[in-house]
Amino acid sequence: MTPNTDSGRPDQKKLRRLMAAALIGSSIEWYDFFIYGTAAALVFGKLFFPDSSPLMGTLLSFSTFWAGFVARPLGGLLFGHIGDTFGRKPALVSCLILVAVSTCAIGMLPTAQSAGVAAPILLVTLRFLQGIAVGGQWGGVTLLLTETTKPNRRGQAGTFGQMGVPFGLLLGTGAFLLVGALVKGADFLAWGWRIPFLSSAVLFLVVLFIQLRIEDSPEFRRLQTRADEASTAIAQAPILEVLRKHRKQVLLGAGLLFGTNAMFYISVAGVLDYGVRELGLERNSVLAVSLISSAISVPVIYLAGSLSDRMGRRPLMLTGAAIMALWAFPYFWLVDTGSLTGILVASVVGTGIGSGLVYGPLAAYLAELFEPRVRYSGITLAYQLAAILVSGGTPFLMTALLAATESTAAVSAFLMIMALCTLGSAWALPETVAPKQSATIGGQVSASVQP
Repeated sequence: MTPNTDSGRPDQKKLRRLMAAALIGSSIEWYDFFIYGTAAALVFGKLFFPDSSPLMGTLLSFSTFWAGFVARPLGGLLFGHIGDTFGRKPALVSCLILVAVSTCAIGMLPTAQSAGVAAPILLVTLRFLQGIAVGGQWGGVTLLLTETTKPNRRGQAGTFGQMGVPFGLLLGTGAFLLVGALVKGADFLAWGWRIPFLSSAVLFLVVLFIQLRIEDSPEFRRLQTRADEASTAIAQAPILEVLRKHRKQVLLGAGLLFGTNAMFYISVAGVLDYGVRELGLERNSVLAVSLISSAISVPVIYLAGSLSDRMGRRPLMLTGAAIMALWAFPYFWLVDTGSLTGILVASVVGTGIGSGLVYGPLAAYLAELFEPRVRYSGITLAYQLAAILVSGGTPFLMTALLAATESTAAVSAFLMIMALCTLGSAWALPETVAPKQSATIGGQVSASVQP
């Protein structure tokens, strides 16, 4: 599955170029997606729903945040088909262009004060387009990485896409911290918040680099070669084939993400709103805590992915899920102290370590569960199913639970249930790393993970 030189060894220069492009492109795309969550917690309620109470404005703002997650499975269906039929690279490039255009457009939107009801409608529409793009992006980055590297390095290679999530959050949080420090008060609400959105235009440079300098994955090129010889090599309806033959992998693969997604989005969006609105903490201080926690998760993700190549995917994921389940109640005990140190410890253990141990091996693990001809569609359906069921609704659900119960215990219970779903899914799925990198799925050796 590797680009080979004449000696049969991987072309390390091409691989390093791919890893760099994947990390940078993924980071910027997730930056685009995450700055919306930060803006939803801080400014969108005031700008796009000004006639609502602070609580209702926050709920409405988070409901538009959810729209991006509702769109992600649709993007997965669309770009999964493109990725399995026409190639991983064309699908990825299309996703990157779409997210850059929609994010820049959000930065130029009129607010409700000048455009009335049209403003929130446009906001939701652009957020929906963001979600469609992100829905297909993860599969493209993941497969270009894991299908291009050596079989015994797939876990490590996959982390260069996974690390884009914390790096994207770091960039997004850093952008709002910087703009918040330079643009004060009314000016921040008037125009300062637009700067992080408009800055996403730099993604077009990454798109150009990928288009001109990165090849499609060797695995897909082999499928194309076989398609010239036999019409069955390229799946004509990959989504239907996945739903017919691989429903178990899709459902359990989505379950792997329940705990890590819930923990992550509570930390980066829910606690930001809760800390500022209910605990009276300063906005930039809570953002700084989120930044530190994200920075710590980067090496955890890399180490977890690398270790999974030797120890197996499941042990790391089971450990991470157990940590998140055990930490669910202590997490909010620390948050409720109102101490920034307490919030930092809560986030580092829950998101940085627990979630990182699950998320690091995930790219390689999901890819190894599906055969190459339907792999893009399979992993994207699993990943985005979790997005619509858990990720997008988590900040909204947390805010609603707090309003209904006036206690964080219900949110902790939700976190524990989600972590146990991840634990159960990892327990039910087979290990895909075995001696000589062969894997057993459903009692047969999976050709998709053989050397």
